[in-house]
Amino acid sequence: MLPTEHRLRRREDFAVAVRRGRRAGRPSLVVHLRSGRNPHALGDSTPPARAGFVVSKAVGNAVVRNRVKRRLRHLIRDRLASVPAGSLVVVRALPGAGEADHRQLARDLDAALQRLLGGPPS
Repeated sequence: MLPTEHRLRRREDFAVAVRRGRRAGRPSLVVHLRSGRNPHALGDSTPPARAGFVVSKAVGNAVVRNRVKRRLRHLIRDRLASVPAGSLVVVRALPGAGEADHRQLARDLDAALQRLLGGPPS
């Protein structure tokens, strides 16, 4: 499970990440990343990186959508440490995510994050 402090919940945060952030697409998902400080944070402390997920009905029925969300939450939990503090990450599942297995989702997520963060290939 993704801890509460690492979850995107506000509609405005999703909109900022999608509209003003950079994106990287893969066959089963698209990752939007908005680096920087969160304008809603209180005080001078930098909040942790936060992630949210968009899984539409095009992915499949409710059972399939929930399975995809659970898999993505599990995958992003370990990868948020590599994202700069204060960043907003939105993972949008594409219709192919419903048929993708756990390993394929992990490969696509790693490739998209690597492209956005400019890190060495894994």
